[in-house]
Amino acid sequence: MVEAVCAELRALGARVETGVFGADMKVALTNDGPITLILEV
Repeated sequence: MVEAVCAELRALGARVETGVFGADMKVALTNDGPITLILEV
């Protein structure tokens, strides 16, 4: 189901990043509020 959503978003022109569940990832985040949404179209 996740792959289908990613494919549809890509078809609409959105840049979609995917990865491997449980992979060792280095993430930096500054959260200023109750919710953070990143949407670049």
